[in-house]
Amino acid sequence: MPDEHDGQAAQAHGDALVLLRWYIEMGADEAIGYEPVDRFAIGAAAVAATNAPAAPQPAARPPRRPTAPRPVATSLPAAFAESPGEAAQSARLSAARADSIVALEAAIAAFEGCALKQTATNTVVADGNPAAPLMIIGEAPGADEDRIGRPFVGRAGQLLDRMLAAIGLDRTGVLITNAIYWRPPGNRTPTSDEIAACLPFVLCHIALVQPKVLVLAGGTAARALLPPGPGITRLRGRWFDLAIPGLDRPVPTLPMFHPSFLLRAPERKREAWRDLLALRARLDELLRSEPPPC
Repeated sequence: MPDEHDGQAAQAHGDALVLLRWYIEMGADEAIGYEPVDRFAIGAAAVAATNAPAAPQPAARPPRRPTAPRPVATSLPAAFAESPGEAAQSARLSAARADSIVALEAAIAAFEGCALKQTATNTVVADGNPAAPLMIIGEAPGADEDRIGRPFVGRAGQLLDRMLAAIGLDRTGVLITNAIYWRPPGNRTPTSDEIAACLPFVLCHIALVQPKVLVLAGGTAARALLPPGPGITRLRGRWFDLAIPGLDRPVPTLPMFHPSFLLRAPERKREAWRDLLALRARLDELLRSEPPPC
């Protein structure tokens, strides 16, 4: 009979295969060099060079260390956040009364100001951990999400799960929601009025959760929360400090490609992988800076 060691080895082998498949999907499908590198030989050469007498060298200015680009401070687009539409005003009043996640979910379920609710099967609010440091905002529910009532459960959701796993996260370590809570017919792009009607609830959700990092997955989420400008292809990978009503400090915000886009354009997974690495580094930096619990 196989012993515990065999089981652990099989599990490690399976984990390695999953990670390898993810690397290939993200575009890491070639080696860095064509010839193997003997690191021991390099180390011996370095020791010999250290022991040799150094020749006098002219004084030189030390090279500058590369610095990461500073996040862009930004506020919400007034066209949505201050929309005079009746639905948007009703949503602002309803969201203002929600003082908890439970109250917010009830307010969204009772809201009748978005016409998409009339054609949707379910109201799709959130999935994951409300106490997590990372909040992901997608675009709108698709057919699978509308049927099941949870965000990101179809093919795009499965890819999102693999993306999170590649940087050591799962749904217990993130909170996932959308900029729109009801499926647009035919998965069409939400209109400006539909975005404005849902945005007060999205902002209230962010304020209640108080995430350390916010990810905007896709063009609709970026359009709802970032100022008018370039599309997601040019926005992705850039950090923004987003001011959210009800929070005393801006939230570090990273636009990324939506997983459904990556399914249609797998050649862009290399860029998504770079964004994931930047996200993991920023999360680690913020978590390290936290004061230790008493």
